[in-house]
Amino acid sequence: MKKLLLGALMLFAMVSNAQKESNSTQTSKGNFVIEANTGAATIGNTNFSFSMIDGNSTWSVGLDGGYFIKDNLAIKAGLGYSDAALNSFNYKVGTEYYINGNIPVGIDFTGTSMSDLSTNWLGLQGGYAYFIGDHISIKPTLRYNVGLEEGQKGLFQGLIGFALYL
Repeated sequence: MKKLLLGALMLFAMVSNAQKESNSTQTSKGNFVIEANTGAATIGNTNFSFSMIDGNSTWSVGLDGGYFIKDNLAIKAGLGYSDAALNSFNYKVGTEYYINGNIPVGIDFTGTSMSDLSTNWLGLQGGYAYFIGDHISIKPTLRYNVGLEEGQKGLFQGLIGFALYL
């Protein structure tokens, strides 16, 4: 197990330090993005969160990934799991466009499946990608999940994302 972990870390380091073409940016066509977000809401999210209310804790884990099909436009997908409510599996698929290369706006279809119940949202988000290196950004984001089922309420979120561009 240690050898596998060490090998994965070495591969990650090599990919992170790979040289790009001089006219290439983080959001250029053909690049990948892997993103982890932190947030407060656990249902319907592919983020990392933990909360405790009156001694009851809830948590979620998840990741998003994407591929830039053209400069500044990525097709993205995400998976997550939350122990809130009835233990839910969360997923999303959508697009994200970087205005001026650093203002990401996105739209996606987000869903949650738990036991015999599923719920879906239309996710709308916008933020700012602050690049702290050639391959890493911090992305504060505001997101609103519009309920798609009758009587379903929307969900507003503030997220802090950490993205790796390859």
